[in-house]
Amino acid sequence: MSEKLRTLGFGFRPEESLHHFLVHVPAKAEATVTIYERFSWQYDVREQKINMYDEDKAKAEISKHKWKLLMEVMQTEFNARLKKAKKPQGKFIIGQTPVERLLGKEMLLLVWAVEDCDPAVIPTATRNWLGLAPEERWWLYTMTNAATGGLNDRTGWRKALRYALTENPIEEQRQYSLFDMMIKKGEEE
Repeated sequence: MSEKLRTLGFGFRPEESLHHFLVHVPAKAEATVTIYERFSWQYDVREQKINMYDEDKAKAEISKHKWKLLMEVMQTEFNARLKKAKKPQGKFIIGQTPVERLLGKEMLLLVWAVEDCDPAVIPTATRNWLGLAPEERWWLYTMTNAATGGLNDRTGWRKALRYALTENPIEEQRQYSLFDMMIKKGEEE
């Protein structure tokens, strides 16, 4: 019988893959939340040491106010999917929360979309983000990250992502994803 793998944060299992995202939420109210992409894990330590000169890459910083507006939506979405996959659920905490790499890509997509916007448009951004299938989020992350994935990048795909998610309001009812529409079209033919 195989040993049960431990799961940390949101679906992160260092025994399976070291690639993950790490959300650092400081205790100070005026501090910013920083999200890192990482390819290493220090076992048996309480806090991960971030090595900015090695493989750890800061991908985004966001105010705690904006983070709190996003956190519950992401937590609910990720936990529903983890539960469906029969994996332990997670919770964002003060301190460090590891996030499995695919969920981390989806998280960064939403954070990048709102990092420079007025907090009043965050509900629109979260509805639009929820209206995308995970595969669509991964694709958008990949395109954005390839062109403008650095901490201080604010042009090109990052700017387009902000407009796409914050200035394109959708109705409250479920949006059909591109994949749903392709399947439906195939069934009609």
